[in-house]
Order: sequence, then structure tokens, then C-alpha cells
Amino acid sequence: QLQLVESGGGLVQPGGSLRLSCAASLFTLDYYAIGWFRQAPGKEREGVSCISSSDGSTYYSDSVKGRFTISRDKAKSTVYLQMNSLKPEDTAVYYCAADRFRRTTTVQAMCLTTRWGSWGQGTQVTVSS
Repeated sequence: QLQLVESGGGLVQPGGSLRLSCAASLFTLDYYAIGWFRQAPGKEREGVSCISSSDGSTYYSDSVKGRFTISRDKAKSTVYLQMNSLKPEDTAVYYCAADRFRRTTTVQAMCLTTRWGSWGQGTQVTVSS
């Protein structure tokens, strides 16, 4: 099980931007699919964006498509979630997750399940004026 560390959360005004980072201690993330999930108070954890390990394909939920971008920096073994045009409804604790899925698993399917092997501790994102 990987130890994942998220960073980059905080308080931002509506329309603002944040960049979240996900890194693993002692291991490279290159061979793992990475997912960003979020959980707002009283709601279930939902997949926001995922990136595969094989071909770098990505998936975004409809609620963030066009505003969020997931990317990998292999040199730093870090995965980022760039969040632009933030809305109050984006307020949540954001978690990154890592796992190695079968090659036949689509990146969309990865994001629609919370059954991932490793999770970070979460970082709070609050969008408020």
C-alpha cells in the first residue's frame, strides 16, 4: 500500500484557481492509475478525475469537465489536479488514490468506483466569498 500525500488545498473565492498535488513517499507513481475524489459534508465520495498508467488517458466527471485538468509529472512522480473557475459547489475534502488496474479497465470505470488500494489523507478545498 502506497503512502500518498496531497497538498495544495485552501480557501479561494468563486472563479479562482487551485492546484492540488499528489505524491507518494518511497515509490514512483508512474505505474499506477491515479484518481482524484472529493467528499462534501453529508455526501458520498465521488470521482472527479482519473488518469491511467498505461496510455495517460483521462476522465473527468461532468461537474468539472472543462474546468479541471489532471496531469502527471513523471520527473517528480507527482500527479496534479489544476482546478480553474472554482464554484462553491466544489467545496469538499479532496483525496487522491492510487491502484494498478487490469489493462481492460477503462479510466471512466476507475473513476466510478472507490475501491482503490491506496488513499491519501485528504486536503480541504473551500470556495467561498
